[in-house]
Amino acid sequence: MPSGRRSPSEPKSSLLSKIVIDTRPLRIGGFRRLWMSNIVFTVGSQFTIVAVPKQVYDITGSSAYVGLTGAAALLPLLVFGLWGGAIADTVDRRKMIIFSNAGSALSLLIMWLQAWLAINNVWLVLGLLVLVQSFASLGSPARNAVVPRLVSDELVPSAVALNTTVFHFGAIFGPLLAGLLIPFIGLSTLYILDSFALSLALLAVLSLPAMPPLTGPSRRAGLRDILDGFRYLRTQKILMASYVLDLIAMIAGMPMALFPEMAERTFGDPPGGGIGLGWLYAAIPLGSLVVGVTSGWLSRVSRHGVGVVVGVCAWGLAIVGFGLSDSLVAAVIFLAIGGAADFVSMVYRNSMLQSAATDEMRGRLQGIFTVVVAGGPRLSHLLHGWAAAGFGTAVAASGGGVLTIVLAIVAAILIPSFWRYRVPRREPEPAA
Repeated sequence: MPSGRRSPSEPKSSLLSKIVIDTRPLRIGGFRRLWMSNIVFTVGSQFTIVAVPKQVYDITGSSAYVGLTGAAALLPLLVFGLWGGAIADTVDRRKMIIFSNAGSALSLLIMWLQAWLAINNVWLVLGLLVLVQSFASLGSPARNAVVPRLVSDELVPSAVALNTTVFHFGAIFGPLLAGLLIPFIGLSTLYILDSFALSLALLAVLSLPAMPPLTGPSRRAGLRDILDGFRYLRTQKILMASYVLDLIAMIAGMPMALFPEMAERTFGDPPGGGIGLGWLYAAIPLGSLVVGVTSGWLSRVSRHGVGVVVGVCAWGLAIVGFGLSDSLVAAVIFLAIGGAADFVSMVYRNSMLQSAATDEMRGRLQGIFTVVVAGGPRLSHLLHGWAAAGFGTAVAASGGGVLTIVLAIVAAILIPSFWRYRVPRREPEPAA
């Protein structure tokens, strides 16, 4: 059958392909192993994401201290996220992932030990969080940058969607499982479970092929490499604007630092932790997962700039609803709506990144992307924690949602080229 034509028996398959997620990259052995390792990696990491704020809140009883977890994670993210991106462009990316996983697993064993011994020193917890985040930030750009080396250009968007959906799957079931397990096995055990998950993920990565830089032998990455990444980014105006919109949503409108206090004081969780906390952490990725598994329609939207702006505004509106909620069910629904809106925005931002980055710069752009995507919520933890201490959780959350909408509209007005941005359309190559 000639290429590009469908048989009469294919209409149903064609319709489904426009709705459900594309699984063709999973037929490629290397990507399939990476994808499976990401499942274990993501579920395990959620245990620590739940455990650290909960442990800090149990020690201090203050959302302001919980906000400091964001600040503690931000510095290593800025330093090692950018440096890790530069390293990922100069060494074997497979080795980078192995080193990062091993370091994180060992750091989490120390986290488990301090919690098991009940030292109850908030500064020790924050210091160990810095260590764990340092190793995770080093490896994150390499883990993201290997995808185009494992699959063809045609399958890169589908591979990104699969990885993103896995992330949201883990972000749903990880917190729910953590909330269920804390009353039975204790908070400290979550750290050792995360360490075990990282070890399993490491075994899958070991089977990946070597991925040295395409530009020549491995070399040491320095400050100049990092600066080259920013110089390259300066030429990508639309991409820079997408980063600004993401920072607005994540700094002004991400209320995760409030979850431990709201779970207990607003929604009735027991002091030792409970399922309500797990539902709050799981709600955002739950909404994202629903959109992710039905994401075929997203590829038919060409106005990616509009998609990002609308997604950010919808996120802000959902967070306003969350902040005003007085029941757990309503809070979860609003957070899930926000997660769905954030997924739409994320898909279009990722598409812009993939079209802008060449392989020799991909690690550095992924490093900057990691800093933006993960750094924004860390700053938000700090700001929301302090705002809640001064004005209460409802004002901190809903006020952040309003600010998100206002700033997103202002950004769209000030950067009209981003609002008008459409996905580039390539003319088909002439037949040979």
